[in-house]
Amino acid sequence: MEDGPYKYIRDGNGKVSRVIRIGTRKSQLARIQTDSVAARLGELYPDVHVEIVAMSTIGDKILDTALSKIGEKSLFTKELENALERNEVDIVVHSLKDLPTTLPPGFTIGAVLQRENPHDAVVLHPKKAGLTLDTLPDKSVIGTSSLRRAAQLKRRFPHLQFENIRGNLNTRLKKLDEKDCYAAIILAAAGLKRMGWENRISQILNPEDCMYAVGQGALAVEVRARDKDILEMVSILHHRDTVLRCVAERAFLRHLRACFFLLVMVLSHVSCPFQLYLTGAVYSLDGSDCLKETMQISVAPDNQIQEFADECTHVGVTACNVPESALAAAEKLGVDLASLLLSKGAKDILTTARQLNDAC
Repeated sequence: MEDGPYKYIRDGNGKVSRVIRIGTRKSQLARIQTDSVAARLGELYPDVHVEIVAMSTIGDKILDTALSKIGEKSLFTKELENALERNEVDIVVHSLKDLPTTLPPGFTIGAVLQRENPHDAVVLHPKKAGLTLDTLPDKSVIGTSSLRRAAQLKRRFPHLQFENIRGNLNTRLKKLDEKDCYAAIILAAAGLKRMGWENRISQILNPEDCMYAVGQGALAVEVRARDKDILEMVSILHHRDTVLRCVAERAFLRHLRACFFLLVMVLSHVSCPFQLYLTGAVYSLDGSDCLKETMQISVAPDNQIQEFADECTHVGVTACNVPESALAAAEKLGVDLASLLLSKGAKDILTTARQLNDAC
């Protein structure tokens, strides 16, 4: 039964429970991620009934074109947000890296869960077991769907060749194992771990080799901003340090106004006592040109209690259970770092990269 935008069910004993419908992509990884959020909500709110609503997105359907050629930041989110807008679902679980830094009107990120390892991983072809990117033979082909990874790795490992590979995690691993096209592929370590495939990781790339994408490794719960009860419900899932790191990263990306966000990369961490560090970089398409800087800021808590309002929303993230002063500092860090890179020519590097990619 329904009451306005909300849905309820009655069990055999006549007990009425609120239904929370969670939207997700259909891929196995997306379902695993969403199931983990559903399980957490079920533990915290045993009187709430959770339903999973899976759907395909544009990014899931277009598999014969490189992501950089499609050029749409909402490739994996648009259909889910449409369902949220039509009240077909109540919340949506995303990989945070897929969400634009400016959300459609009326939506907000109500929870950012504790981050899994955000770094990238090398998965070698079985015939190359025991090798690393350093020791692979000259002209070995490495598969990646990410220009960000390719640009950095071209600079660090000039003896290797990089080619596009599309598909979900399962598909890309199958292409690696069943063909001899690739010596290795590069995947997010977080996805491999969530799938239970850590044994396939041959090498974790350190930050000197490859910095990660904004928000990589973190899960986000998107909600309708007007649904204060749901916003309050999911806010308990926030992980403070992950929120602060991702707010800084998202502010960095948004302030760059990057015409080519696919070549923006970051590295962040929080250290005692309450210092947030952010490294940001932009690369040219071939990796020959790059700008990289690091800044830090204090994110010491002030124990201020907040209401759910626009004032506690930063780059699309509403986190009123995280001190406002810390959120504001994290956003400022991202903006200041982006301003520094822009002053050194970041816009020119990204504009040229976009033009070269479009011409290919």
